[in-house]
Amino acid sequence: MVTTAADLIGQGRLQRNLTTSGLRAIEGLAFGIPAGIAVALISGLSRLGEYLFDGLVQIKKSIPVLALIPLLMLWFGIGEGIKVTVIPLSVFVPIYIQFHDALRGIDSRYVELAETLRVSRLDFVRHVILPGSLPGLFLGLRYAVTTALLALVVVEQINATSGVGYMIDLARTYGQTNIVLVGLVVYAVFGFAADSAVRLLRRMALPWQRTFAN
Repeated sequence: MVTTAADLIGQGRLQRNLTTSGLRAIEGLAFGIPAGIAVALISGLSRLGEYLFDGLVQIKKSIPVLALIPLLMLWFGIGEGIKVTVIPLSVFVPIYIQFHDALRGIDSRYVELAETLRVSRLDFVRHVILPGSLPGLFLGLRYAVTTALLALVVVEQINATSGVGYMIDLARTYGQTNIVLVGLVVYAVFGFAADSAVRLLRRMALPWQRTFAN
């Protein structure tokens, strides 16, 4: 397998496909993460927002994104459009669920203290709710990068002409087991690196948090 990886690197195939996959993942995360955060904020900080959005997201959560692929193929075709649609849809839910729960899970004692001190709602949100919900947001980010990778594996085998998933699918067609294994290792390293980056960001943003998980 090491020899196969060296050959793919020498030919430039691994770098090209890895770059394509990385760009797709980044693009999907760039759309899915802000959308999940925005909707979680609206729903988590407003009863009206929760009434409007939370039920819809819970319904969406019960429908696997991969089950929507046939419908998305009808809407967006089998080109690049579906690839940059499935990943944000996959990322959106874990971000929303974790961040929304963190926003709603602030200790009621802080609310009572804020009322006693007559702290304004805006200041309470800025200085208590948002900092207190950051651990939940980072947990959602960890789930999101993993979900994005799973979605990437699938969409890159749908009429793709590039990407690690395409390389694996092509190798499967020709019975090239070593290339398939190289692709799987690349996905594993890719996922581990993304998760490590989120954990590093969490440690930088939450220096006060010390857990055995760190």
